Amino acid sequence: MAEHNHDHEHHHHHVEMPEKSRIEEALSKYNLDVKDEDVKEAVKKIIAEKVHENDNLEVKKFLMGSVELTTLKTTDSDESVLAFTERVNQFEEAYPTLPHVATICVYPRFAKVVSETLEVEGVEIACVSGSFPSSQALIEVKTIETGLAIKDGATEIDMVLSVGAFLSGDYETVCDEIQQMKEACDDKKMKVILETGCLKTAANIKTASILAMYSGADYIKTSTGKLEPAATPEAAYVMCQAIKEYYEQTGIQIGFKPAGGLNSVMDALIYYTIVKEVLGEKWLTNQWFRMGTSRLANLLLSEVIGEEVKFF
Repeated sequence: MAEHNHDHEHHHHHVEMPEKSRIEEALSKYNLDVKDEDVKEAVKKIIAEKVHENDNLEVKKFLMGSVELTTLKTTDSDESVLAFTERVNQFEEAYPTLPHVATICVYPRFAKVVSETLEVEGVEIACVSGSFPSSQALIEVKTIETGLAIKDGATEIDMVLSVGAFLSGDYETVCDEIQQMKEACDDKKMKVILETGCLKTAANIKTASILAMYSGADYIKTSTGKLEPAATPEAAYVMCQAIKEYYEQTGIQIGFKPAGGLNSVMDALIYYTIVKEVLGEKWLTNQWFRMGTSRLANLLLSEVIGEEVKFF
């Protein structure tokens, strides 16, 4: 009789303990116990000790070639985007010795205009897709928007993680949507925007980074630039740590893109330095390091040629 009870309990116990979900399984391999204070200290140290080494012409030239020249305004039109793209074409003629920007980033409805106007080899056409910047559309709408952007010439897709679902702890939905968006991208690269200003803590940012990479992101990006705070060095540090650990676990290299709130050349140098210190040389190409900005291109150009220019 006692034995029977024991079996019964044992059986009952087994039912109570379901297998770890694949998401928990994936997260369990990473250190998610990151303290905001430690991150602040580490970033302070990097800025104090390392940034000055990178404050030179060569790095500023490199940074110009990492810029994703971005226009995401309510007032954008076919005409304004065409003129915007023409500036990139003209840059090639005006400054043949300088690297061109990495990417032009627009809304999906302008992918066609950019792809028909752009003449510079090697400049990617990125579209923000999936109901940017809120990401609050039905997944069917997000994937259709993505497919249309690619059909019209987008070579990269920037999507926003479902921040509301993430903050509610619904990681299943978060991962599922990223996977479906990645499928809609076909063979094109996809960046997942974490909107770090809404995630608040280093632990959340680390978790969201891992979930995004695990679900198919080719790049992780800090922010949409539509909410404050946008990119911060602290968020960048945590994301780079996540990329590093993910690379060590899987051998898969994921790119990094700070965006939003990059207002000065010094900001750009700080992000460059964080990538260099945390991830190393392997990430210091415009394949793996991008910066989303509109105002920074002119500031970098001015410093590189030694006088103030408003080219873009």
